[in-house]
Amino acid sequence: MFPREEERKSFGSNFLSNGFVDAFRKQHPNVVGYTYWGYRHGGRKTNKGWRLDYFLVSESIADNVHDSYIVPDVNGGDHCPLRPVLEL
Repeated sequence: MFPREEERKSFGSNFLSNGFVDAFRKQHPNVVGYTYWGYRHGGRKTNKGWRLDYFLVSESIADNVHDSYIVPDVNGGDHCPLRPVLEL
């Protein structure tokens, strides 16, 4: 899965180093913020998950992101939605 170091580096070099900003991380630098919990080991119940879903924006509009939320209460699958709040 994505949390391997190899994929993290690839994500950084392909997106974050090329003009994109992780909107959630910019607003919440110290929050873990899981977006995926596997069914196999009851990850949602124990809150052992991974952050696999992102809302990326270009650096040119990053300051227009008022906030970005992860909405873990929505049970529609093994991932949860993200809710970005933009000021236009």
